[in-house]
Amino acid sequence: MYDSPLLKTTLGSLTLENPFILSSGPPTSTGKMIRRGLKAGWGGAVIKTITPDDMPIRDVSPRFTTWKGECNELFGFENIELLSKHSLSYWIEEIRAIKSEYPDQILIASIMGSPDPATWQDLAEDVQNAGCDAIELNVSCPHGMPEAGVGSVIGQNPRMVQDLTQMVIKVADVPVYVKLTPNITDISPVALAAALGKADGISAINTVGCMFGLDIETFEPLPNVDGYSTYGGYSGPAIRPIGLKMVSQIAKTVPLPIMGIGGISRWQDAVEYLLLGASALQVCTAVMWNGYGIVRRMKKGLASYLERKEYSSPDELRGLSLERLTSHQSLDRKIRIHPVISNPGSCIRCGRCVVACRDGGYQALELKNDGITINTDFCDGCGLCIQICSTGTLKQKSYLVVSD
Repeated sequence: MYDSPLLKTTLGSLTLENPFILSSGPPTSTGKMIRRGLKAGWGGAVIKTITPDDMPIRDVSPRFTTWKGECNELFGFENIELLSKHSLSYWIEEIRAIKSEYPDQILIASIMGSPDPATWQDLAEDVQNAGCDAIELNVSCPHGMPEAGVGSVIGQNPRMVQDLTQMVIKVADVPVYVKLTPNITDISPVALAAALGKADGISAINTVGCMFGLDIETFEPLPNVDGYSTYGGYSGPAIRPIGLKMVSQIAKTVPLPIMGIGGISRWQDAVEYLLLGASALQVCTAVMWNGYGIVRRMKKGLASYLERKEYSSPDELRGLSLERLTSHQSLDRKIRIHPVISNPGSCIRCGRCVVACRDGGYQALELKNDGITINTDFCDGCGLCIQICSTGTLKQKSYLVVSD
């Protein structure tokens, strides 16, 4: 287990040994699994969402499908899994036991009641009496639960989010975080509604609603449940840009601590979320793909980064990049870039940059016997060729536009 005093983090009124938290999901579906995660060095865990005992939770099989690279690396992951299948009494006993064994790591109880807010209040009282450090309101599950009138049906309605949060806050003695859905046009009004409901913080984002794909030979959708499927929740590295956007929007809207979620699998991803306003990071899909042990390299990488940048805590990174996000109209039009050949010897003459510029750009590149030539009179500075180059031969050079 890798530990460093540099990683100590504040999450509102809570203190974490490190900012990495297991998100509510399959890796936290049993007390035994949570113990293994905490033993591996995670700063905390969010229990897979607890529901009232009279809410039936029956999963289908299979319920996952993936988008993978040639080396089995994960790009995107879809699930149609539901919530915890364990009883409330099971979790009450497990919360007590886990907190007794791991008092220095935080344990958050994710809960979801029925459309009746009183069921949420009952769950909140039960889990906090058992000893959890905080409560997370799951108003964002995108599949299965909306059909029952909960999940993202609530999270897409600011008034319902505010009212439900207020109801839970009335009975809560521990911090209450509201987990928001990305399946909405603008997340800011919902974040504001949670704040008006007196939430102590926000978790964002849950999975992105998707239709993953089809088997084009059989015409059957994926994941294939006896020839049928349904819309699911998309996660993994592919949704990180969506998570970063929404966390930054929330941070600009409300002065609440945020647990950033979405596509985090490396310490660099964590730094990005911190710079855009997150106080802590939740991880699920990367653990499902690589195991609890990934936290060791994430902690080591983040600690080394903080030391190199001369910061004493992840807290000092919080929101440092927010002021650099502005409107499109405010972006500088006087600066342009054009490609330059940084190392002619590295060019493998694949021609991909030339094709990209010819068919998707401004016809500024040409492949000749001695390599790539660049016509800066044609170049409009879009940067496509630099993104296409796989060898790093093309780099960007900035210049000032005298007149446009």
